[in-house]
Amino acid sequence: MIAVSFLRVMLHLLQGLLTAAVIFPWINSASRNRCIKKWSSALLAILHIKVELQVQAGAAPVQRALIVANHVSWLDIFVINSQNPCRFVAKADIRSWPALGWLCAQGGTIFIARGKQREVRRVYEGLVSSIEAGERIAFFPEGTTAAQGAVLPFHPNLFEAAIEARVPVQPYAIRYIDEQGELHRAADFIGDMTFVDSMLLIMKTRKMTAQLIMLPSMTTSGAHRRELAQQTRATIAQTLGYTESAEQAA
Repeated sequence: MIAVSFLRVMLHLLQGLLTAAVIFPWINSASRNRCIKKWSSALLAILHIKVELQVQAGAAPVQRALIVANHVSWLDIFVINSQNPCRFVAKADIRSWPALGWLCAQGGTIFIARGKQREVRRVYEGLVSSIEAGERIAFFPEGTTAAQGAVLPFHPNLFEAAIEARVPVQPYAIRYIDEQGELHRAADFIGDMTFVDSMLLIMKTRKMTAQLIMLPSMTTSGAHRRELAQQTRATIAQTLGYTESAEQAA
């Protein structure tokens, strides 16, 4: 069964590569987003991952906003894209992943080298321009993945882009559960685990549900980036039911 799933993923990846190389250069952004949404949904279906979108009371999609979410796995990008495609800010090392890194780049991913202030500034300026142009930009402010049960501190730097562009922050909470509604540990992508290790572990799993929870947008008017990052993190952690003690234990 794993061999069959692996073959299906490879064929699907090949289809994505061909689409990005041959079709993307000739279509507009709306058509490109439709392709990304369809491809992401199909990938998750191959991996037997069901996406469940929940909209919290008072939440509604915002046309122009900076989208942020907690970060569990490489799956997060495709879970969000299966609902509403975005341009993501991601670690530069993802660009070196075989095939998938190139595919992410063609999908509009913005790669950033962590710890390099000049790089952060360059990306920040690009984000402001992209948001003002009406593009949907998303990033994971933890800067890395965290095991489910915890939300790491949010880096505040890129929140400044929403403040300067005068748009709200649209938070999402992400978790992966099993048939009993418990956190599914096969989704965790942490430590020394490689992309291939993670993929094989997920392929051994059946009936994983990715819950994507849309939270009310947060105004950035008069806000400070550090306070905004802390508030967003607290809201996402509370939505997921992660208490401070639980996070420390995780």
